[in-house]
Amino acid sequence: MSESAGVEGGRFLPELQISPPERHRRWTVLLRLLLLVPHFIVLWALGIAAAVVAIIGWFAALVQGRLPEWISAFLVLYVAYHTRVGASAWLLVDRYPPFVVGDPQFPVDVDIRPGALNRWAVLFRLVLVIPAAIVTTVVSYGFAVLAFFLWLIILVLGRNPRPIFDASAASLRYSMRTNAYFYMLTGAYPKGLFGDTREGGEPAKVAAGTSPLVMSQGGRVVLIVFIVLGALAVIGNTAASSMQQPYPYQHQFDYAG
Repeated sequence: MSESAGVEGGRFLPELQISPPERHRRWTVLLRLLLLVPHFIVLWALGIAAAVVAIIGWFAALVQGRLPEWISAFLVLYVAYHTRVGASAWLLVDRYPPFVVGDPQFPVDVDIRPGALNRWAVLFRLVLVIPAAIVTTVVSYGFAVLAFFLWLIILVLGRNPRPIFDASAASLRYSMRTNAYFYMLTGAYPKGLFGDTREGGEPAKVAAGTSPLVMSQGGRVVLIVFIVLGALAVIGNTAASSMQQPYPYQHQFDYAG
């Protein structure tokens, strides 16, 4: 990890920087999910451990106003590893991700710097994170709806077109920031879904050593498509789930018959 991070109101905003490859090897694109199965298994096991550690950290942060160092170190390791595997699964990079511990040569740099926390924000963290979690879920659903077509485009072209790369990188960065906030690794609320731009089109200022994520117009369009399709998918899943639930007193009517 680098020693810099975006700053918002005196709080460090986790940063993600990805160096895209010029070309993708088609065979790795074809077999990407299969190749990542070992990582998915490790992530599942680490996710269980991270949940336990986060519960301990929540109590500790309420008392100390920050996470103990060993807890923050483990959770940073988990979130960074989760993000690197996500970058590979979303076809943002072509190199095989390292297991758990980062590699300076890997083209994904996750920058998280835990610090002091507001105890009230820690106490209500599960409530406060809901809006960001909804955004993350909607965007992820949208990507999933288009995943096959995006995979096919990259497989045929042998590269990730700029609009798709921008939308995917922005989505992954927002997801990483949401995870970092959920795990109390930052007090800065997730932001920057549409990249680092201010009014007037000027790139937002970031700390030294970090490049702003400036999205192309095509990337913004693709991201909007992610959001629209994701919202429709979430609504559809919710409606389907509600239809599968038995109506009130349905069993009583069945027995009465």
